[in-house]
Amino acid sequence: MNKKRLFIRSAVAMAVAASSTSALAAGFQLNAQSATGIGRAFAGDAVIADNAAVMARNSAAMALFDEKAFSIGFETITTDITVSDATYSSLATLNQPVPVADTDDVGGTSIAPNVHFIMPLNEKFAVGINAYSNFGTKTEFSDDYVATEYGGLTDVKSFNLGLAGSYRLNDQWSFGAGLDIIYGQGTMKRTANENLPFVGGRDLLNVDGADGFAVGFNVGTVYELDENNRFGFAYRYSPEFEAKDDKGQKITLPLPDIAEFSGFHKIEDTKFAVHYSVQYIGWGSFDQIEFENLQGTVLTGSYNKPYEWQDGWHYSIGGTYYLNNDWTLRAGYMYDTSAQDSLTSISVPDSDRQWFSAGLTYNLDQSSTIDFGFTYLMGKEVSVSESTEFNGITLSSVNATTQANAILMGLQYSRSF
Repeated sequence: MNKKRLFIRSAVAMAVAASSTSALAAGFQLNAQSATGIGRAFAGDAVIADNAAVMARNSAAMALFDEKAFSIGFETITTDITVSDATYSSLATLNQPVPVADTDDVGGTSIAPNVHFIMPLNEKFAVGINAYSNFGTKTEFSDDYVATEYGGLTDVKSFNLGLAGSYRLNDQWSFGAGLDIIYGQGTMKRTANENLPFVGGRDLLNVDGADGFAVGFNVGTVYELDENNRFGFAYRYSPEFEAKDDKGQKITLPLPDIAEFSGFHKIEDTKFAVHYSVQYIGWGSFDQIEFENLQGTVLTGSYNKPYEWQDGWHYSIGGTYYLNNDWTLRAGYMYDTSAQDSLTSISVPDSDRQWFSAGLTYNLDQSSTIDFGFTYLMGKEVSVSESTEFNGITLSSVNATTQANAILMGLQYSRSF
């Protein structure tokens, strides 16, 4: 049984609600590695290498640096999540649907910091270290929301410490590999509607501050056709993850494997470059979320909730215009496919989404820059249907329409020395 993808998926609003953060990509994947990436919808980010943040996407790209590089920045994520046209049916209403008030205060604003450092050792080898968040989501419904067993609080976040090295084989090929030390934390609370028989007003789930560590790895390669054209490919293995809270309750957390192909092409005798990426995210192994040792709730032993997600894809294209010695302008577009398939959830409002991005770089001097990136993320409306069972009896169900949009902004300082 694949328990890993459970925790994090159930917590998603992410990309629509992220790591205490809010909505960047399908599922609860965060794209929060750099402001430059935000400004081009992360198109070409596994190979562009305009600052040290590239090591978060492809460790082999560290071979493109001939001097030490440092980047530090943060991203703000403001999520607008609406749940509308909802109806709620239960044994207490004799299974007759009753309307539920629309809500648009499920999301919020959060901040995701990042830092990256690359140090070439010689003409062949480079090493690097970085810290950022890859996954996270948060949705919180008000205490008076009628369909309480479907709302509640979902808060999941991860922190990634990366250690990596690269090797330049020749003028064309470079390779890289790294370790990812991942710390994850999550809270999930669900309370039954007070009018439900058997369980009214009691906690169905109450896992608070469960945390744990896991180790993953990544590998990558870069191929340089010439000084103006290069390609990159990277694969990241994300581990199964076990988290426990202070009461001994356990969640098995799964994270998706990720593969990305990127290209960068500077058009000769112009100031313009085009770049693109295709990314695969292995959400398909996230079939359910499992909780064990549910103390203080009406559930005991273990609790399983099916999700049955599907693999996701990002398709992005962008352009960079090198205006002059001081300014660089960029823009990008991404289409991001939903991790949800036939099963949907109001606490995880996932959908296909579009990114519209723009950004700029200002060169403070020959070795230091300031980057700013902006993205408007627009999700589709999704019809949601969920039900809750207890001892084989369907206690309630909810039908609704969800939509999640977001605004991402990033600011970053980079320096080479």
